[in-house]
Amino acid sequence: MKKTFYTEAAYFFGILILAIGTAFMERGNFGMSMVVAPAYILHLKISEFLPLFSFGMAEYTLQFVLLILLAAVMRRVKIGYLLSFGTAVIYGFTLDLCLWAVSFLPGEGIAARLIFFLVGMVLCSVGVAMLFRTYFPPEAYELFVKEVAERYHFSISKCKTVYDCVSCLVSIVLSFAFFGFGHFEGVKLGTVFCALINGWMIGRIAAWMEKKFDFRDAWKLRRYIE
Repeated sequence: MKKTFYTEAAYFFGILILAIGTAFMERGNFGMSMVVAPAYILHLKISEFLPLFSFGMAEYTLQFVLLILLAAVMRRVKIGYLLSFGTAVIYGFTLDLCLWAVSFLPGEGIAARLIFFLVGMVLCSVGVAMLFRTYFPPEAYELFVKEVAERYHFSISKCKTVYDCVSCLVSIVLSFAFFGFGHFEGVKLGTVFCALINGWMIGRIAAWMEKKFDFRDAWKLRRYIE
């Protein structure tokens, strides 16, 4: 029999696991995922003259801008947009805490870095798969794709692919603009590998979760949020 897993718990565990995975990928230094790469590059540049500007702060700052753009495209503001920013803030603070914790782990060689990267990539996939099982608004990245696809009747998969490509292009432009040609920051070989396998991993993990767990709401909040 399936075990009960409450969707509210999936939300908080999803954020935590996603933050831990991102911290491990950052420690590995083989490149971030295309989704978070722009925020990471902004963090690297701005922190040069504003040391307190953390990766987490860059995340929810960029997502705030993205939500404003989404409101302009959709020509309306929904309660879900505000809640999505709340998710971004919670994730940002959690990410900074996880980055601090992971920094104490031993291992500086290429083998250790590769392990950090691979573990981080798997954890990120688990976190995203959990967030797919909750009714709370996701981060702005996923919300943008979902809203635009529904508004203009696009395929979500195609819309996601376009968004990822644009995000990757923006990351490359930012890396060149901030650090010069031939010096990639944030977008590296690991980014390409993650882009090729990440969707498949999320799908497999989500399918396994569906077999093992019965996701149910513990609180009667879904109708007020969705």
